[in-house]
Amino acid sequence: MIEDRFEAVFERKPDEYGFTPGRVNLIGEHTDYNGGMVLPTALKLGVSLALSPRLDNEIHIWSDKFEGIAKRTITDVVSDHWSDYITGAIILANEHGYLTGGADIAVETTLPFGAGISSSAAVTVGVLKLARAIAKADTSDKDIAVLARRVENEFIGMPCGIMDQMAVAIANPGQALALDTETLDYELVDLPEDYHMAVIHSGQFRQLNEGRYKERKEECDIVKSALGHNNICQISDAEFASLKNLPDILQRRAKHCMSDHRRTVEAIKCLREHNMLKIGELMNESHISMRDDFEITVPKVDALVKDAVTLGAVGARQTGGGFGGCIVACIANDKLEAWKTALLAKHPESFWVS
Repeated sequence: MIEDRFEAVFERKPDEYGFTPGRVNLIGEHTDYNGGMVLPTALKLGVSLALSPRLDNEIHIWSDKFEGIAKRTITDVVSDHWSDYITGAIILANEHGYLTGGADIAVETTLPFGAGISSSAAVTVGVLKLARAIAKADTSDKDIAVLARRVENEFIGMPCGIMDQMAVAIANPGQALALDTETLDYELVDLPEDYHMAVIHSGQFRQLNEGRYKERKEECDIVKSALGHNNICQISDAEFASLKNLPDILQRRAKHCMSDHRRTVEAIKCLREHNMLKIGELMNESHISMRDDFEITVPKVDALVKDAVTLGAVGARQTGGGFGGCIVACIANDKLEAWKTALLAKHPESFWVS
């Protein structure tokens, strides 16, 4: 239990503790910073956190994944250290009035790093929720998600959208979050009980702050400038045709954003209607778009997706920011175990996540 671990490390009981899930995105990739719909779901895996304020400005962080205790301060800057996300969250908690100094924090996680299932969002949202509880503030979970995104955008320097933070702040396992990232309006939709959204790690790890994610964001910004507004995803066919003077690569980036948004809208409707075969088709189309138009997949992921479908999944796709990490596949429960065994046998570097 995280509260027991905190007490063993810091020799006092935590003021607050809790659990924040990871997430897997079922469809709608790189649409969340371009005004589109996304459809993530919360995982049973996640991050457990315990926190107590300190009287000084120091931030002491213990993690079950790293040696020793990281010691930071509320005046720190990003340092490419595993504790950066927690440090940034504590700094923002101070700016927002939840805390008035440093903190002791213990963290345990069942989320693999570099998998595209939002370990960073789970940590930042989790810390901010605990700080909110300590302050007895009435901030909504939606506003906590917006604050957590600021940690990534302003402190880490990662130009991510809002999907991850909203998903882990609001959704529960067994629910998908149908989120309009332009308005932040959302609906929770139950997942079917007779299908499983399987998460398989490709065995190829990546970090989104290594630059390629930022490149896609910058390419989309050029498209936005050409359009004269920030919503690439919801453009009409006529607006898309108006981009014909842009380089082909930028037209393909816009095509992915527009088409994956439309696929996500349709997938939400299909989920309500339990049309899982159509959802599978949409997932397959989404992967092709990510591979050919947005160019964020890698050969190892492409092969894993192809074999997932060949072996019986109704659909599969890259999930997360891309360039490695996980796939998500929709598979009937009665086929799950045999499918899982066959897929992992064919891809020995891959591993089961959820």
